[in-house]
Parts: sequence; structure tokens; C-alpha cells
Amino acid sequence: MSESIVRAAPAGPPEPPGPAERVLPLRRPGRWIGGALVLVLVAQAGHGLLTNPFYQWDRFAYWFLRPVVLEGLWITLQVAAYSALLGLAGGVLLALGRLSGNPVLRSVSWTYVWLLRSVPLIVVLLFLYNLSALYPTLSIGVPFGPAFFTFNESRLATDMVVAVVGLSAVEAAYAAEVVRAGLLSVDQGQHEAAAALGLPRRYQFTRIVFPQALRSIVPSYVNLLIGLVKATSLVFYVSLLDLFGTVQGLGSTYPGDVVPLLLVATVWYVVLTSVLSAVQYHVERYYARGALRTLAPTPLQRARAGLGELRSRHRKETAP
Repeated sequence: MSESIVRAAPAGPPEPPGPAERVLPLRRPGRWIGGALVLVLVAQAGHGLLTNPFYQWDRFAYWFLRPVVLEGLWITLQVAAYSALLGLAGGVLLALGRLSGNPVLRSVSWTYVWLLRSVPLIVVLLFLYNLSALYPTLSIGVPFGPAFFTFNESRLATDMVVAVVGLSAVEAAYAAEVVRAGLLSVDQGQHEAAAALGLPRRYQFTRIVFPQALRSIVPSYVNLLIGLVKATSLVFYVSLLDLFGTVQGLGSTYPGDVVPLLLVATVWYVVLTSVLSAVQYHVERYYARGALRTLAPTPLQRARAGLGELRSRHRKETAP
């Protein structure tokens, strides 16, 4: 038996392996044709945008950094910042009210969210702007009893106050649903583990539940912020000259510059929303540290990696 096995063994050195076959990627002509068509359309749109004299890019450059436009932009930033902070704070309170075991808080929070999401923002702003006709004075005192302090509503409700209160009220209704969805996304085991450690309810929320919920809250809430920045254009109807209101007023004074003035407003809104998108990316990346093993590279890191790959490929090609 062993002799037959020895006799059957091949004699001489083993044969060298054959050349490795090259794996060719699957050809996708449709993808290249679609990409070429998109590039042609983008090039045509860009060429028309730059060469059409109707856009008056010289007038756009004249108006873009004018002090009157920057003043309107500053008012837009103020209204958006105040409304975002107050809206988020109100949204957190409303979300906690909706998740509360108290039926009164739960019912009031649900009614507020339902009502403010049903009424258009422009209606809310106009109603608050004319609130002095319904309530000329506001007072603080004993309910259904004597008043200790009385305020003139027309003096308190300035254009800025009306705009911020109206936007914050509507923003809080939408933010409440975003925050509530984020809180519900936290696994129930996290609540049970925090309770098992004997932590107070306040620390359970601020140290364990809410930081984990932020990973789900941030993307949706930044979308709300982007909508809020664009919604500030409606405060023009309550006599507050923000960016859009300033552009509208200048367009009435200089009717020949309506299009470049609208382009000025468009570019500034694009800049603001782009900044918010960049902030959103880094905030999401920050709160994803505990959920992902490796974080996705930033655009700067991707650019550095691409340059390093090009350098290494060039060295290999030029090496003797």
C-alpha cells in the first residue's frame, strides 16, 4: 500500500503557478452616459447664469456688501438666533409634557402642538402684531383678583419682540415632536440601567437619556433651523426690515435692480444654510463617537488622503 503511494508521487520540482488573471470591472455605459448628460446640463446652466445680462452681476456686486443689506442680514441673524434658542427650550418642555404621566400636562402640550402646527406662520405673526387691539394692557397679579403690575402691550410688543415670539411659538411646536422622537429612540434599557444606579430623575435625563437622544435630534432639528432661517423672511409683514424686507424696500426704490437684489438675498440665505449644514455635520460626528467604532473622515481628511494617494501613485510611476 505504501509502495504504490510512493510510486504515484510526481517526480521533479513542482510546476510554477500560472500568471494571475486580471479581474475586469463590470462595464456600466449607462452610468457614464447619465453623468455626461448631467455635466452638459450643469455647464449650460452655469454658462447661461454667467452670460445672461438680465442678472446684472455688476449691480449684484454693488449691493452685496452694502451697509443697508448687512443691517438687514444682522436683523435676520438676531431673529433666527433668538427664535432657535427659545424654540428649542420650548420644544424640550413640550416634549417632556407630552411624555409626562400628568394628564393635564400631556393634554395641554398636545393641544399646543396640534394648534400651532395647524396655523400658518404668517397668521400667527399678524395676530401677534395686532394683539394690542385685543389686549391693550397686560397685568401680573392674583388670578381672577387684583393686579400688582400693569404693562402697556403696545410698548412691550416691538417689531423685534413680535417676530421672535411668533417664530419661537411655532418653532417650539415642531421642535417638540423632534425632541419627543429623539427621546423615544433611546433604548428602554438605558432608562432601567439609570434607575438601577439610583440616579435622580433629573440626572437620568441630563446625563444619560438626553445626550443619547441628541444623535437623533440634531439632524431633524437642523432641518428646522434651516426652515427657520428662511421663515424669517415673513417678519417683513410685521414691519421688521430683515434681509428680505430690506431687499424688498430697495427693489421698490430701484426697480431696475430687482433681479440683482433678489440674487443678493438668495446668496446670503444660501451662505447661512451652508454654515448650518457644516455645523450639523460636525455636531453629528461628535455625538456619533459612542455609537460608531470608527468615525467617518471629514472632508479635509478625505482631501488629504486623496492627495497622499496621488503622491504615492506618482512615486511608483516615476520610480526606476
